[in-house]
Amino acid sequence: MQLDIDRLIAHFGGVNALAEALKQHDPNNAPSTAAIYKWRTRGSLPLAQLNKLTELAQNQGKTLDLNHFIQPQNESEHPIMNTNNRVIIFDTTLRDGEQSPGAAMSKEEKVRIARQLEKMGVDVIEAGFAAASEGDWAAVNEIAKTVKNSTICSLSRAVERDIRRAGEALAPAEKRRIHTFIATSPIHMEHKLKMLPEQVIQAAVKAVKIAKEYTDDVEFSCEDALRSEVGFLAQICGAVIEAGATTINLPDTVGYSVPHLTEKFFRDVIAQTPNSDKVIWSTHCHNDLGLAVANSLAALQGGARQIECTVNGLGERAGNAAIEEIVMALKVRHDVFGYETGIDATQIVTASKLVSTVTGYPVQPNKAVVGANAFSHESGIHQDGVLKHRETYEIMSAESVGWAANRLTLGKLSGRNAFKTKLAELGIELDSEEALNAAFARFKELADKKREIFDEDLHALVSDEMSNLSETYKFVSQHIVTETGESPRAEIVFSIDGVEHRAESTGSGPVDAIFKAIESVAQSGAILEIYSVNAVTKGTESQGETSVRLAKDGRVVNGQGADTDVLVATSKAYLSALSKLASGVDKIKAQGGI
Repeated sequence: MQLDIDRLIAHFGGVNALAEALKQHDPNNAPSTAAIYKWRTRGSLPLAQLNKLTELAQNQGKTLDLNHFIQPQNESEHPIMNTNNRVIIFDTTLRDGEQSPGAAMSKEEKVRIARQLEKMGVDVIEAGFAAASEGDWAAVNEIAKTVKNSTICSLSRAVERDIRRAGEALAPAEKRRIHTFIATSPIHMEHKLKMLPEQVIQAAVKAVKIAKEYTDDVEFSCEDALRSEVGFLAQICGAVIEAGATTINLPDTVGYSVPHLTEKFFRDVIAQTPNSDKVIWSTHCHNDLGLAVANSLAALQGGARQIECTVNGLGERAGNAAIEEIVMALKVRHDVFGYETGIDATQIVTASKLVSTVTGYPVQPNKAVVGANAFSHESGIHQDGVLKHRETYEIMSAESVGWAANRLTLGKLSGRNAFKTKLAELGIELDSEEALNAAFARFKELADKKREIFDEDLHALVSDEMSNLSETYKFVSQHIVTETGESPRAEIVFSIDGVEHRAESTGSGPVDAIFKAIESVAQSGAILEIYSVNAVTKGTESQGETSVRLAKDGRVVNGQGADTDVLVATSKAYLSALSKLASGVDKIKAQGGI
């Protein structure tokens, strides 16, 4: 029985009138106004309170027939197959997230993020697109060797070469999945694939059968599913289920859908697909209309039991559904959804900061859950309410998502072994003694400049040091002169392939002078698209983390730098971006992106 709590409260004159009436009826055990608001928010109330309402109605001479407040239940509201309330969290930060302009990651960076995702409890980690490049294959393979608790997945087109490359890369994984896809919407089949529907079904079935040679865990995606015809989807999904697929993904590839239609769409496809109860149904939503999270949650209501998402909502165009928002929505509103995940929510902020540092994509302050302002209160009324009782304006605590426990217990007297141990706790494993020694030396320098060291400092420090070890352009030193009324001057020393160069220039500001000085030697011809500065932690002693995005001949790269001197960080970021341009490494274009 589900009661319409809004109508029930209104029957007694509203929240305030009901609270006052209950107080007069039973002064010692009356619920507070806030408690009654919670009844309405949750859509339920304790049985003992329901009995009190019955007594109150009798005392007031009112008739309280609960049958009048029972909400009608739709027989088809929950498909029979969905008795399981466990939601599989499939993270695609390392694949779809990397499709953000300039967000390409090195193998070492991908492994660090994969370790954090494993620590967070992610069920499936999509480690990359193994067939896209040798670098992608190596990253997927290394993650397959490293991660033990999460299933490791590689995406592949419905092309035999792609699938076999994925299978080979995933071979070392204790738990592995091949994720193959093909477009199913009329517009994609006609204009992109130039294939008939029957040919698309044949290709999909063949792809799944080849994938089954490497693993029993095969996911099939219908690219642009939400703009596909339900009848055709039921046909192709039924065929790949018969071929051995174990997960079926219906992605909103272009971010076109809206929640109520997403829920209905999943219900319809599942209802019409033969053997639909033999697979897990998955949702993968893009955020072009800002509805990725809402659509993902609606898909759950329609029968999905896997959500594909990324840290910070990273992804091509407007991004993907954000893992932190999905997880906390299910956790905070468990009364509405009733679903469980295996995620350790206290690891969310750490994951967010790591991905931001590695990719150079800063998190906006007003970002839900992980933004700097997510638990800040400017309004005096809000501040007063939170001080008196946190739940007046906070539906979750900062600690519950990992905001509090990020202070490092090391200092400038800490030894190399303690430093190495702490890095391991953060999922950072350096491949060589040279890298460890260089990072430890940087740590000592930082500890001399900062009284408090945070985990974020270490992530930024290691990212910066690892880049400096491997890049073509390396920062050496600089001298910046700036004075009001005078043009700032930058004198910079940096190396290119081990050869030192000195450069100097003036500019409209110190940053402009730095970039012009570097370019006077580099002559890259690149266009500066974005320059951003972010404080790694709180306080005036914080490291500055800078990001530079350069574009040239259709290629886009991001460079990052970190230092307590933000102008040094700026030079490092620009040189890092130039190194990526100089590498000339490009991925092959995939058939599409789900």
